[in-house]
Amino acid sequence: MESTPSGLDARRRRDRILAIVETHGFARTADLARQLGTSEVTVRSDFAALEADGRLTRVHGGALPSTGAPVERPFEEVQATGAEAKRAIGVRAASLVRSGQCVVLDVGTTTTRIAEALLERTDLTDVTVVTNGLTIALALERAVPRFTVIVTGGTLRPLQHSLVNPLAQSVFETVTADLAFLGCTGVDASHGVTNVNLPETDLKRVMVRVARRSYVVADGSKIGTAHLGVIGPLASFDGLITAGADASSIDELRAAGLAVIEADTPDEKEPT
Repeated sequence: MESTPSGLDARRRRDRILAIVETHGFARTADLARQLGTSEVTVRSDFAALEADGRLTRVHGGALPSTGAPVERPFEEVQATGAEAKRAIGVRAASLVRSGQCVVLDVGTTTTRIAEALLERTDLTDVTVVTNGLTIALALERAVPRFTVIVTGGTLRPLQHSLVNPLAQSVFETVTADLAFLGCTGVDASHGVTNVNLPETDLKRVMVRVARRSYVVADGSKIGTAHLGVIGPLASFDGLITAGADASSIDELRAAGLAVIEADTPDEKEPT
């Protein structure tokens, strides 16, 4: 029987892998190999066997639970998709920020582009950024002390390098932000702004509540899509900043009352 240095046979090892994946929502190949005292090759073989049984879903760099629900993909896998659209959204969103403001930056690959664009705004000073995204905090480290970067506490979700409740909410509730930029997995005229992950969805609602103005940032692939967790109806947001969406989807959102800023249109004006 196949075994590992830790003494686990293949069946027991795969049961442990499945338990870890289901507990954390995502597990990385390298982390599992280290934890179980085996090789990454063996872990990948276990992934293949478990996926064949319908017990988990393999993704780049690791595995997710097999639930039949829309799959939340790891940050690193999503980062390269729609890169040009996300870059344009990031620049457009960053253009709304003024010196002296407090900005909430939600976790995500698109909001990370906003952080990068803020770094390029050398005219900005005394900006405070509050985030639950570890990737965003690290990206903004170069701006300190020109920027103040506040990272929430909370429970770490490795899939998105995000911090969620318990504890994360308490930090947001101690600030009043001028602007909040929120990521999502769906923007739909009927169902509003949604997200596939419920713990992050709960925290996004708090971000909207503590900001004077809140904007959804989403590339065209997310327009017209709805998922389980409802962040809020379209009326909860001051606008959507997007790029790469088809014209009919944009028209539908505008008809539903949502102000839409198309990042690839330089003369698009901020909604009032």
